[in-house]
Amino acid sequence: MSKLVDYLKETKAEMAHVTWPTRKQAVIFTVFVIIFSFGVSFYLGFFDYIFSLLAQSFIK
Repeated sequence: MSKLVDYLKETKAEMAHVTWPTRKQAVIFTVFVIIFSFGVSFYLGFFDYIFSLLAQSFIK
């Protein structure tokens, strides 16, 4: 049980050293990740659609 207590104490001490982003930074980073994710999904979806059309043209 003392290992768990030691672990929790060390974790609490390390968390005090963490530099947390401001609320504004967190919102900006979150919006960036969402926009980037949509961009990547559209990019991959576009090429998936193109390759599907090419594959269908070879199958027919």
